[in-house]
Amino acid sequence: MRLFKAAILAGTFAILTAGSAFSADVKIGFIVKQPEEPWFQDEWKFADQAAKEKGFTVVKIGAEDGEKVQSAIDNLGAQGAQGFIICTPDVKLGPGIVAKAEANQLKLMTVDDRLVSADGKPLEEVPHMGISATKIGETVGQAIVDEIKKRGWDMKNVGAIRVSYDQLPTAVDRVEGAISVLKSAGFPAENIYDAPQAKTDTEAALNAATTVLNKHADVKYWVAFGLNDEAVLGAVRASESVGIPAANVIGVGIGGAESAINEFKKPAATGFFGTVIISPKRHGYETALNMYDWIANNKEPEKLTLTSGSLALRGDYEKVRKELGIE
Repeated sequence: MRLFKAAILAGTFAILTAGSAFSADVKIGFIVKQPEEPWFQDEWKFADQAAKEKGFTVVKIGAEDGEKVQSAIDNLGAQGAQGFIICTPDVKLGPGIVAKAEANQLKLMTVDDRLVSADGKPLEEVPHMGISATKIGETVGQAIVDEIKKRGWDMKNVGAIRVSYDQLPTAVDRVEGAISVLKSAGFPAENIYDAPQAKTDTEAALNAATTVLNKHADVKYWVAFGLNDEAVLGAVRASESVGIPAANVIGVGIGGAESAINEFKKPAATGFFGTVIISPKRHGYETALNMYDWIANNKEPEKLTLTSGSLALRGDYEKVRKELGIE
């Protein structure tokens, strides 16, 4: 009987040991297009968290252009990785990335930006976790509508600055999501003014918004929205430069970037009212776990997973960040 129990225990130990060894053998690449950006740094951090929990290895690679992407995939293949997650610098590289992954016998998932085919259609066969740009835009729009009502403004007397970067589909989806909610709430379409920015930074947004504000100097109350926090901060800086009081401006950004947090930390409130924080935790932690399950347990991830964001204001941004696992 003792020999029988010993055999069972030995077998169990062998199975556990084999499982641990297999986990340790799993190697997953995580390629990002802008490795210096806080968003991608956080994705890597949460991927490492998943790796620590499950015992696999994450190989973090920055690839800012197509050539570096191809090299990174070959590098992972040479290292003996079994799969990788990528946020590509150009979604049109899709067919080449798929072919290179197959050549290196690597499983492939995308995060943030979805790969497209030569005709611009999403490569639906590649599992993807992205951001629902329209839903995030709708959250921005609702925050603006709620604050307009709270302040008792008449929408007919309010101007809206649409800081736009229409070269990027995600940017269009975000601003159109916000506009749809504004219009549904009764905001006059003719009071929405386009402010096209040359780049997606604060300076370009400031220049674009200043043009709108100067052209409609008779408008006293303003709201602003755009692709990201920088777009809205540019509009807020523009309003300050032409002498519009902070109390007459409602700007809601997207991202929860450091620039937005720094704005909330200022002693006096500015026209930057809020930001919709997008959490990098799911995009790093969950994609890494999904890839691990695919490799270790042959459990293929969902083809499409879309995440949304959480509104953070000057008074509660720390609480929201903690809830999203950022702090």
